[in-house]
Parts: sequence; structure tokens; C-alpha cells
Amino acid sequence: MTDSAEISEDVHHLVLRNLRLDDYEHIHRITRRVYQDVDGPWSREQYKAQLKRFPEGQICIEDNGRVVAAAMSLIVDYRRWGDRHKYWDITGKGFFTTHDAKGDTLYGADIFVDPDYRGLRLGRRLYDARKALCENLNLRAIVVGGRIPGYHEYQDELTPRQYVEQVQLHELNDTVLTFQLANGFHVRRILRNYLPGDEASSEYAVLLEWININYEEEEENLIDAAKTVVRVGAVQWQMRPMASVDDLLQQVEYFVDAVSGYQSDVILFPEFFNGPLMGQFNQDNPAEAVRHMAEFTEPLRAEMQRLALAYNINIIAGSMPEYEDGVLRNVSYLCRRDGSWERQYKLHITPDESAYWGLQGGNELRVFDTDFGKVGILICYDVEFPELPRILADQGLQILFVPFWTDTKNAYLRVRRCAQARAIENECYVVISGSVGNLPRIENMDMQYSQAAVFTPSDFAFPHDAVAAEATPNTEMTLICDLDLENLKKLRRQGSVRNLRDRRLDLYSVKWK
Repeated sequence: MTDSAEISEDVHHLVLRNLRLDDYEHIHRITRRVYQDVDGPWSREQYKAQLKRFPEGQICIEDNGRVVAAAMSLIVDYRRWGDRHKYWDITGKGFFTTHDAKGDTLYGADIFVDPDYRGLRLGRRLYDARKALCENLNLRAIVVGGRIPGYHEYQDELTPRQYVEQVQLHELNDTVLTFQLANGFHVRRILRNYLPGDEASSEYAVLLEWININYEEEEENLIDAAKTVVRVGAVQWQMRPMASVDDLLQQVEYFVDAVSGYQSDVILFPEFFNGPLMGQFNQDNPAEAVRHMAEFTEPLRAEMQRLALAYNINIIAGSMPEYEDGVLRNVSYLCRRDGSWERQYKLHITPDESAYWGLQGGNELRVFDTDFGKVGILICYDVEFPELPRILADQGLQILFVPFWTDTKNAYLRVRRCAQARAIENECYVVISGSVGNLPRIENMDMQYSQAAVFTPSDFAFPHDAVAAEATPNTEMTLICDLDLENLKKLRRQGSVRNLRDRRLDLYSVKWK
């Protein structure tokens, strides 16, 4: 048999498996052909040592009983080696004496494909197998020192960094680096004198890394571990006349009880859900009536904090008017089930709110830490300003809550369409909820229109229309939905498009003054 056995395209039978000792002759044959310009094949002693120290990390693809591609790996404690290591040092001169079963990084020592099998994407299969191994062993990342065998043709005109940049821009093709970049690896740095004797790469290499987004730190808190699936509830609130705060709280507690009964993590109420209380005051002067209604805000906030504790659920208390030191603002409260609470003011005031009530906007914007993730709150009109969610996204936003109040369908659709855009462009979930019904004797709050909904990014891990759930329009009800935070992690690393990562920050930025 010659080294270049004839391959028939219609008789392949490919099997992915771990290497065995009796595969050495195949490995020797392939590497003798592939590495003619470097160090040649692995020795039999090196090969035996690799299988002995880490058999799970030595992977191959066979075709009808003949090995045609393989990948060798070991585990290292990467902090010990750092980014400036040399190939023969980190691989223990090829004997993998540096293998550390308690390490955090899978190190790719070698990967090769029989030249007769190029074009079948066997290298991609091996990389996928490495990634699965990394995830199954709960390792932080895969690191490889990639040769750049095309560099010798450009070394007189390009520095190694310039060459790598040209490959990244697809202006140049490098048989090794181009392939690694296509498999989700990103460049950490350029290595000098990485593999002595590698003349094709001028002894340079590119240190590349693939991050395991499913990696979990050891010694997790098994009782209070971080959630990966969050259950959210939204109340589509019926506006109805109410004679007192007690009547309002009775209705609030009814919904808190109902939603918490489904073991939800958080419940969202609409903007100005306490609007019916304004009916107790003079409707000839709406500005005066809303300021009187603000006197109920602190007692309501305290009572909703009590409900959060009693029902073991985080409450986003829609929004209520706050009147302090002659300034009227619209404020939402996050009442955590641990007893703490935070506030977020509405920043943008509509012309109607200014004209009728004299509302003023707040001056702070925050991401809030909760026991189910990082959240933001934007009240109604605020979600129509894309700068705000973008600032929150840069602080780690996972779920954005939008309590709103709209009187017509076109006003509602402004909120809805903008909320959907915010979910896509910031790679987060967005939960919206408003009020339904009418309050015929309350000036400026007489009509309501709402369809509560939960929006997602638009990619394969999410619903095809990027809508996780939605309520029946203009009907009092609750909406309950499970949100997988792991899907956000995967999207930000491996999505079809990556809006956050692909921003041209060299050209523009959004900053909070």
C-alpha cells in the first residue's frame, strides 16, 4: 500500500472515537506526510505516554478501520504557564508530563488530517469533539498555539501582527489560522519562538482561545446557586374605581399570591397601577390630584415590600408618583424578597405628562442585582430611547422590565416595537405590562390599552418570532413565562449575529454623562 491510498468517495464509514495503542502506525504515517517541514511524526514513546496520561483527550476519526485524522490534548493549570509559554515546555516535550487532571484549561497539542481526506471537514469534527470534551469536563477554555504556515511568504512586507490582522479580515488565507478562527477561536496574542524549526511560520505562532460559556466555578452554593432559568410573571392590570388604599392592596395581594403560587421569581405591575386612587381628589386640577395621590406612594411601597417577603417573590412595583421638595417624579420600586429595595425614576417625560401634571424626569440609571440575575427597569416612554438599554447592557443587563401605561393602540405599539428592538440589539429579555379598562371620572387616565408580553432576541435558541409569551389584549390576566439565561450567554458568544460584540466602538460609543 502506498502512502496515498486511493479514496473512493462513496464508500466512507467515518467513526469518531478515542485513540488506541494499535493506532500508532496510522498516526505515524499521517504525521510523516503532514509535518515534513517541522519535527516529523510523534515517536512511539511519546504516543504511549499521551494515551497513558490522558486517554480521553486523544481523539481520532477512522474510515473503514483506518485512522485518517486525529487530535491530541492535555489539561493544564493555565495560570502556571501564562501566555508566553513555549510549545515543548507546556506539552512536556510531547510526553504530556505536564498534564494536570485538576487544571482548568484543555490545551490543544496537535490536530491533523490525512491529506487524502481534506475537503471532508474532518478537522471541524475534531474541534467539535474537543469542545464537547471541554464542556463535559467543566473546563474553562480550550487554548491552542496555532502555527501560521503562510507567514513566510509575507514576512518581508508584514509583521506577524499585520499578517494575523489580514487573515482575520479575510484579505489573506492561512491554512491553519483561518481554520481555527472559523471554529470560534479568538486571538489572545502573538508568540515568538513558539516552535523552533517551524520555518514556514518563521517560528511565530498565534495563541488562540475558545471560551466554554457553560463553565461553572467549583464549590457552588448548592442552596442558593445562581439561577439559569428564571420564571417571570406580569400582571395585566384592570383599572377599576377603588375607594381606598386597602381596596387597591387587596387586588395587589391577590395577584402576588397567584403568581407566587407558580414559584415565580419576579412579578411586574404596570405604570401608575395606583391610578384609581386619584379619583378621591379634585379632577378639575389634575396636577393637584396626582400630587395628593403621591401621599400614598410610600405606604404602598412599604406594603409591597412586606408582600415580597411574605410571598417569597421579587416585586417590580410598576410605578407611582413621588412628590418631594416641590418636585413631582414617576418612580418604580424593586422590592426584593430578601427585604431590600431600590428605586428607578422615569427619565423621559411625555408632553402630556408635563402639560397635565408637571412631571419631571429623574437623573440616574442603574442595573440592579437580584437573586435571579441582573435587571433594569425603564418606565414606558424610556424604552423608546435606545441609548438607555445600551448603557444597561454594558453593565451586564439580562432582563429589562418595562411597566407602561398607554391609552391607544398606536401608543401601545410604540412601546411594544421599541421593546422588541431593545431585546434584539442588546441581546436580553424584555418584559412589558400595562393596564386595561377605563377610569371615566379620572382626568387624563380615562382610557387604557395593553397587551403584556415577553420578548427575546431573535436567533435559533429563541422562539421563531422572538416573542416568548403574550397576553390577550385588553383583558385582565397574568402572564407567566420561563426565561433561560444560558441562552443569552450562548447568543453573545456563538449567535448568528452578535450585536453587542460587533459594535464599531472605534467609531462611536454611548456614554452616561
